[in-house]
Amino acid sequence: MAEGVTGVPPVGVAIVDDHPVVIDGVRAWLATEPRLRVLATGDDPDEVLRAAPEADVVLLDLRLHGRMVLDRLAELSAAGRRVVVYSEHTEPATMLAALDAGAAAFLAKHEGREHCVATVLAAAQDRPYVPPALAGAMVGDPRPDRPALSDKEREALLLWFQSMSKASVARRMRISEHTVKQYVDRARIKYTRAGRPARTKAALLARAIEDGLVRPEDIGIYRSHAAADRPTP
Repeated sequence: MAEGVTGVPPVGVAIVDDHPVVIDGVRAWLATEPRLRVLATGDDPDEVLRAAPEADVVLLDLRLHGRMVLDRLAELSAAGRRVVVYSEHTEPATMLAALDAGAAAFLAKHEGREHCVATVLAAAQDRPYVPPALAGAMVGDPRPDRPALSDKEREALLLWFQSMSKASVARRMRISEHTVKQYVDRARIKYTRAGRPARTKAALLARAIEDGLVRPEDIGIYRSHAAADRPTP
């Protein structure tokens, strides 16, 4: 892939939606950001990804041809794809189910170009970015099964969510990177034992916000320049 204006290859995006007008609109939005390039579009995930196997992010409509495709979302995520769900179905239970299935983020179709571009860029860089509709679903989740995280586990998660790499978190906390990974893994294990698995960074962030362990303002969810942040592993 050719390098973009920043000297690095642009993020390749595949769009899967069964409404041509939506595809045209999203393509126009993404075209305003030189760090993004749409590689393929269509209404079938398999066909689209055969046309663009190198796509960094898949923007997936959650309802295709009259059927909810949470199962396809889970398959794509399990195969290592970064999937951003793009849907008009914004019931909190649906949005959280998409994160549980492995989505990197959930973008409501009524949310504008800025959130669309920022969400796709963040997903490509494995950074947390939560548009307003998803933030509302997270904060309003009534599920009571809250695991008890230690102060160090909470601190490690907060710093990691603030777009820091695990190496940066280790330096800030003056511990080893291995210990940071242990803290994150312990948090995941505790949520799994509570019946609320968090396989992805987005899902783990959702859990932390749901339970009041992290406040949205602590990670700058609504920063207007979030898309310009550095990538973090």
